Amino acid sequence: MNAERIAKVLGSSDLFQGLDEQTLLKVAERCIDRTYKKGQLIFHQGDPGESLFLVAEGLVKVLLPSPEGGEMVLVTFEPPSSFGELALLDGGPRSASAEAVEDTKLIVLTRATMLDLLREHPELADLLLSALGRIIRRLTEQASDLVFLDLHGRVAKLLISLAHDRGEATEEGLVLDLHLTQTDLASMVAGSRQSVNQILRGFEARGYLELRGRTIVLKKSDSLRRRAGM
Repeated sequence: MNAERIAKVLGSSDLFQGLDEQTLLKVAERCIDRTYKKGQLIFHQGDPGESLFLVAEGLVKVLLPSPEGGEMVLVTFEPPSSFGELALLDGGPRSASAEAVEDTKLIVLTRATMLDLLREHPELADLLLSALGRIIRRLTEQASDLVFLDLHGRVAKLLISLAHDRGEATEEGLVLDLHLTQTDLASMVAGSRQSVNQILRGFEARGYLELRGRTIVLKKSDSLRRRAGM
């Protein structure tokens, strides 16, 4: 990607939205872009936290691997989201792993570059703190859901959340093109694929949604919200 394309992605992200075009171009010149194939790991849990990433194209999932070979998906990121902020700040190891869900292109800023930018543009510190705040809120909410919501409620809440972020409103309802397998969905709610499949079929039987492969049409979002305690 050229500097202009990188600058456009930077400017549309929450982290760099406050910078003017000239500054964004200067930042873009200090970035590199990397391409990852579907299923390719971007970094492992425990790797040094040396870079910040922004999604230019594709989809990324951040996950916690288990010793038995399973995983729990914490969150997914699509353009123009950023991730990797936490380890970037303290230089500590990655707290989770990241994997490309589909063919993905990322913009990469090294820790040294980001620290230089923070010194040159102090206003970035507020945006970075906001990003860290969102991470903490998300993790707190996930922990709360695991304690207070049953699996049906967690699935309903996940669908509503995904539809809010990337759903397309149509006459049929909110169309959610997941690009995720039911195994991915199950790992996001700490359930098994079989249990989540049964719950989705049950929601479909009640008329809450319609399953079309990896596409889900939410027909009764209010009913799902009530099931999720929202």
